[in-house]
Amino acid sequence: MAAHVLLTHSYFLRFDKKQWQIGQPYAPLATLYAASILRDRDYEVTFFDTMFAHCPDDVAASIQTRPDYFVIYDDGFNYLTKMCLTNMREAAFEMCKMAKAQGCTVIVSSSDSTDRYKEYLNEGADYVLIGEADETLPELIEALSSEELFNPLDIAGISFILNGAPVKSTPRKVIKDLDHLPFAAWDLIDITPYRNAWLKSKGYFSMNMSTTRGCPFKCNWCAKPIYGNRYNSRSPEHVVKELTLMQRMFKFDHIWFCDDIFGLKPGWVQTFADLIEQSGLQFKFKIQSRADLLLEDAEVASLERAGCENAWIGAESGSQKILDAMDKGTTIEQIHKATALLKKHNIHPSFFIQFGYPSETKEDIGKTVQMINQLLPYEIGISVSYPLPGTVFFDRVKEQLKDKTNWTDSDEMALMFRNTYPPAFYKQLHKYVHRNYHRHLARAGMLQLLRSPLAVDTGTIKKALSIIYYLPATWLEKIKLNNAETA
Repeated sequence: MAAHVLLTHSYFLRFDKKQWQIGQPYAPLATLYAASILRDRDYEVTFFDTMFAHCPDDVAASIQTRPDYFVIYDDGFNYLTKMCLTNMREAAFEMCKMAKAQGCTVIVSSSDSTDRYKEYLNEGADYVLIGEADETLPELIEALSSEELFNPLDIAGISFILNGAPVKSTPRKVIKDLDHLPFAAWDLIDITPYRNAWLKSKGYFSMNMSTTRGCPFKCNWCAKPIYGNRYNSRSPEHVVKELTLMQRMFKFDHIWFCDDIFGLKPGWVQTFADLIEQSGLQFKFKIQSRADLLLEDAEVASLERAGCENAWIGAESGSQKILDAMDKGTTIEQIHKATALLKKHNIHPSFFIQFGYPSETKEDIGKTVQMINQLLPYEIGISVSYPLPGTVFFDRVKEQLKDKTNWTDSDEMALMFRNTYPPAFYKQLHKYVHRNYHRHLARAGMLQLLRSPLAVDTGTIKKALSIIYYLPATWLEKIKLNNAETA
C-alpha cells in the first residue's frame, strides 16, 4: 500500500491582519507543486489548506487520520513566507507537535526552517528540508518507506537529529530543467474562497504562477534560502500550456507572475507574447523586475503585447549612495528611464521602496521622496530594511538584533537595529510618504482636470478632489514625523 502523505503549509491569512484586510490571497503554489511530484510517485496525497483556517487546531481532524507523513511545505515563491513571520513559525511548531503526537513522521520545508532548522527539529520535526526540496521530499519519503536500512546523510539537502544533535547533509543542487516538473496540483485546492476574496476586494480574480526560480543579482539585503542565486527558467511553451489549463479550470482574470525576476532570459518575453497571442488567452498580469532590465523598447513592447499591466520595480531608494551601499547594481537614471518607457507602453510602473538602510540620512530620504513625487508610480510598497539570515546585511547588524530577529506579521514594520533615527521615526515616515504620494497624485489629477475638463473620466475627478483630504492629512503626518525625529 502506498504511503499516505498529508501536505499543508504554515501561512494563516488571519494571523497577518494587514493581508487579511487587504483580501488578496494567493494559493500556496510550491505546496501544490510538491503534491503533484508526490502523486507522480504514486503516493496517496491529501492537502489541508491553512490559508483561511482560524488556528493550527483546524488541521487536527486531518492529522487524526494518521497519515504516514505530515509535511509542512511552505510556498517559497511568495514574499510573505520569505519574511519568516513569527506568527507563522509558532503555528508551524504547534502543527509539528500535533502530528508527532499522532505518530506521524514530520517533515518541514520553508525559508524559515532552512534558516532555523535546529529550532524546528527541537519543536517536533523529524526532518527539515534545506533549500529547494522538490526532489528531496520524494527521495526522503521513498527511503523512509523502504524496508531497507539507509543513512539519512546520503540524502542531500536535509537536516535531522543524530546522536542527540542536529546535523545537515550535503547541500542539494538546484533543479535546472524546470519543464520536467509536473504542473501544480490545482485540483486539490478549493479555489472558491480565493476567488471570493479577490472579487470582494478588487472586482476581479487573480491567480499566481512561477516561470522561473532564483535570482542572479546580489543585492546584499535579499535572502534567497530556497532557490538561491542561480536563475533557471521554464520555457514559454510550458508556461502557456499551464496557463491554458488554469484558464479552463478556473476562468481567472489576472495572473501574478511571482518570479523574483520575470523574463530575464534573452528572447523569452518576445516568444511568450507570440504564444499568448496564438493561444487566444486574454488576461492581464503583473510582474517583478529591475529598472536595468526595462530599458529596451522592444522588450517593454512585448510585455504590453502579452498583457502586462503592472511592473513592480525594486527601486528601493532615490539616493545613488544608498543603492550602491545595497550592491543594487542599478542607477537613479535607469529608474527614471524604465518608468517613462513603461508608461509609454501603457504598463503601470510600481515601486518597492526601502527606508532605514544603514548610513541613510535625511538627505537620502528626501531624495527618495522627491523621486516618488516626480515619477508618480502607479503603486508604492514601503518597507524598512529587514535583516534576514544568509545576507551580507544581516551579518552587518546581527550583533544589534538580540532576541528579536523577525516581525510577527507583515505590518509590524519594526526597525530591529540601531540607525540614524529611532524606530518610531521610520514607522511615521511610512505614513507620511504614503500621504504625500497620494497628495501628489491628487495634484496631478487636478492639473489634468484643469487642462482638459471635458476629456477626464470619473476616476480622475475623484483623484483630483481627494486633494481636499490629502493636503491637510500630509501636513499633519509631517508634523508627527518631525516630532518622531527628535523624540
